[in-house]
Amino acid sequence: MTPAEFAELRAFTLVAEERSFRRAAKRLGLSPSALSRTIRLLEERLGVRLLNRTTRSVAPTEAGQSLYERIEPTLAEMDAALRETGAFQEQPKGLVRINLPSIAARLVVMPRLGAFADAFPGVELDLVVDNEITDIVAKGFDAGVRIGGQVNRDMIAVRLTPDLHTAVVGSPAYFAAHSPPGTPQDLSRHRCLSYRWAESGALLPWRFARPGKPAATIVTGNVLTTNDTDLLLAGALQGMGLAFLLEDFVAPYLERGDLVRVLADHDELLPGFHLYYPSRTRMPAALRAFIDFMKL
Repeated sequence: MTPAEFAELRAFTLVAEERSFRRAAKRLGLSPSALSRTIRLLEERLGVRLLNRTTRSVAPTEAGQSLYERIEPTLAEMDAALRETGAFQEQPKGLVRINLPSIAARLVVMPRLGAFADAFPGVELDLVVDNEITDIVAKGFDAGVRIGGQVNRDMIAVRLTPDLHTAVVGSPAYFAAHSPPGTPQDLSRHRCLSYRWAESGALLPWRFARPGKPAATIVTGNVLTTNDTDLLLAGALQGMGLAFLLEDFVAPYLERGDLVRVLADHDELLPGFHLYYPSRTRMPAALRAFIDFMKL
């Protein structure tokens, strides 16, 4: 069905319901003469009179009544579907799919989810924990969360956290057997636990600040590599070696003395977690509500 044919049928059903060209034309935002021409074109295309007209009244013919009864339920259902679709722009409702690493889920999103659910009960969140750098558009996500430097430049990014400090940590048991490193270069003499990207197989560099510019170090004494920060934390707590993690992530363990921080004078600031998405055009209200609620 072409748009013109759909418009003709829609016009016919309104005239049949209103029994008036004037009232139907007002609902359609047309002049009565333009509406009359539309109905005439429909009758010519079908080869049958659909409406009986006098100067005082309008009523469907037998053919017109039969057509109206067949198409009116379908057109009404289409109108309802269009109204419901438009409601996604007017009020927060429906599904929002977010791709994010486990550490961002734990530190940034989960602490705010209860309040978000209370504020927007019509929104369903689908959080997919993914520690890789995923193409959110290709995978069908509405938005993603990553550290600022990992967000592609063609995305719109909204800051969720201040800049993040990194921390090199180990357990008291580990340091009972190994002297703490005094400089990043000393890491070559230590057992290390490193993050490895599953897709590329590359190791995440341990980044440190130094006069002039930051330095990235690929540690060599790895006894564990994994793409899960929770496993790196567990390995450090068990005394396997040193781990390079976010300060906020390990802060509770440092406060309790379960972990000890080293090389604190060399830590580097990372650009914070950002929520990113591809476009502001016709953004669903549910996604806008999530962005506004979560942003810094």
